[in-house]
Order: sequence, then C-alpha cells, then structure tokens
Amino acid sequence: MGETKLGSSHKNRDLAGTLDVLFEISHAVTNTPTLAELYKVIHQSMDKIFKADNFCIVLFDEDRDAVTFPYHVDEKDDIPEEILNFSRKMTLTGMVIKGKSPMIFYEKDILWKAREMGENPLGTVAKVWLGAPMVIKNRVIGAMVIQDYHSETAYQDRDLVLLNSIAQHVALAIERKESEEKINDQRRIMEKILEFSPVGIALVQNRMFKWVNPEMVRMFGYGNKEEFQNKSVRMIYTAAEDYNYAGQTIYDSLTTQGTADYEMDLEKKDGRLFPGHIRLNGTDNQDPMAWTIATFTDISQRKEAEKETYERERLQGVLEMAGAVCHEINQPLQAILGYSELMLLDPKPNMAGNNLNSIKSQATRLGKITKRLSNITKYRTVDYPGNTKIVDIWGTDDAV
Repeated sequence: MGETKLGSSHKNRDLAGTLDVLFEISHAVTNTPTLAELYKVIHQSMDKIFKADNFCIVLFDEDRDAVTFPYHVDEKDDIPEEILNFSRKMTLTGMVIKGKSPMIFYEKDILWKAREMGENPLGTVAKVWLGAPMVIKNRVIGAMVIQDYHSETAYQDRDLVLLNSIAQHVALAIERKESEEKINDQRRIMEKILEFSPVGIALVQNRMFKWVNPEMVRMFGYGNKEEFQNKSVRMIYTAAEDYNYAGQTIYDSLTTQGTADYEMDLEKKDGRLFPGHIRLNGTDNQDPMAWTIATFTDISQRKEAEKETYERERLQGVLEMAGAVCHEINQPLQAILGYSELMLLDPKPNMAGNNLNSIKSQATRLGKITKRLSNITKYRTVDYPGNTKIVDIWGTDDAV
C-alpha cells in the first residue's frame, strides 16, 4: 500500500498539483459549513500530493500556552489530549512552533533528542516526521504534521518545502473560517436576543418591513412574520394623515439627529388601536430612510397609569376645594340661621335691627367667599379635622 501510494503521490508533487490543492482548500473555505468539515477537505486535498495516512492539524493558543488537535488521523496513536504549559515541554511540534520554521526528523533524530532531554517521546516514534508552522502576520497559530511509520524515504526534503507552502495557505484559510464562525456565532446570539426581546423590533427599508421579531407579530395581532415582509409600514397606521406625519417626523429627526423618537396611536390587524412609542435609528446619513432599525413599545399600561394619576390628582383637587367651600360657607350660614332664630324668638324692634345687621354682614361675607373661590388660579392646603386637607382660600393674595 505504501509503495503504490508513494508512487502515485510523487507524480502530483509538481506546481500544477500544488495549485490544485490550494484551489480546493480556498474553495472549501467558502463552501464548508464548519471548521471540522474544512479540516477534512484539507486532509483529502493533501492526500493527493502526499502520503497522508498520518496527518494532523495542531492549533496553538499563545495566551493559554496550550495546543489542541482539532484534526488528527493516525495509524498508531489516538488523538492526544490538550497539552497545557506547552512551551515547557520538549516536543517536535513545539520546536516547529517556537522556531517558526518547517522541520524534518528521522527516527534516529527523534530518539536522540528524547535521550538528550531525558524524556520519552510522545506517541509512537515515526520513521520520518515533517512539521510546518502555520503563520499569520508573524504570529504562529499552529502547525501541520505528516509522518510515516514504515519508511524513512516516504518523504524528501523538497516535500518539507511543499508542506510549508501549503501550511501558510491553510493558516489563512483557518483564520478566515474561524472569523466566519465567530461572526456566525455572534449573529446567532444577536438573533436570539432579538427573537426573545420584549420590545417589537423591525428592519425597515424605505418604509417597507424587511424583517420583524416575534414581539412585533404578537403586538400587532398578526399570525407570522411573513405577513410583515415587504409590506409598507402604512399597515400599522390608522389613517393616511398619520402615515404621512410619521414619515415627515422620522425624516426630519433622522436627518438632524440620526434618531427619531415619537408616540402615536397604532393599528392592529383587527383594526383596534393602541398607543405606541416608536424609536428609529438610521444607517445612512445621505439617505436616512434607506435602512432603519425601529423599536416599537406598547405604552397602553403607561397611558392608563398616567390617566389614573391625573384623575386621582384632579379628584383630590375637587375634594379639597369642596372641603374649603363647605368650611368657609358653613360659618356665615350658621350665623344667619342663628340670628334668624333670635328674630323669631325676640320681637323687640331694636333687637331685630341688630340681628338684621348681623345677617347682612354674614351675607356680605358669603359674597366675598364666592368671589374669592371663583377667582382662584393656584392654592395651598391646610390640615382639617378628620385627617383631611382643604384649600386655604385666605392664605395668600396669590390665590386671587
């Protein structure tokens, strides 16, 4: 098996064969969904120009001083565990990574270095071992390793040059794929946040819905997101006047401030209205309506709370004014009643005259009270028996 494969692989160790491998790897970066799939394609492509029965990709994390083996195919050994404190250990891969250069070792070299360091070799000793660093902008991110357990002539020095060339290309491919996966992970996290947000969120292009989250669907009483997709935002306004007013408000605010913030009654699918708070952010200063991200909040509960607060404060003012009226008018009324009863009991003319003067005085006072009450624009309150308060209509001249 080894001789047959070696013979066929040597035929392809030319420029054309190498370019084909590099092209396949580049193509795989865009067309494989995960890094694991990319590693398989790299191995399959490498196998076209190398005897790659024993092949692994090693990734180096400098911050953690550790290496992992995301891809490992070997006739003899199982996939190694993560190696921590990697810089302190004497390994062939470590020498390649530290030296930032490709290296080839034969069985006698491996055994000699192990004796020199007083350590046992890690794994089964190969007849020939080749390693090339994967370097990006002078930073080593790992290494590619191939080895053969049967013949030390399986690889030659020129194969080390070829492996090194491919390793640099693979390093760029891995970095790009890792970046894509990180972006995809971040996108998935962001989508989860948007999906479960308690606030309605929409992506709008030129006042057309392009995407909405589930809260938008629920808030407006629709069945699914598709009912919004590519539909005009006119669907959420009860009248054309509201739609036009909102459009002008949004445009003016985005143009001058970069954001728009307003409140308006919005319409559900069944025609019911609810008060909503809308906030938009633009992405294009030249054309602020081109793409906007809008958030929608149902403020019905807030409006109800504000209404209740207003009604409660209004009622409190009425009660305080009513208490003041009762208190102030009650005194002259009681006096009028008292003097009237005295007149009925005492028919003497001079006493009647005095009582009539008192009645007239109290009636005049009533006139002053009603005039004072009718002219009040602001007031203060005073404590009143029964743990209540009444308006103090005599407390300040500002009340008139």
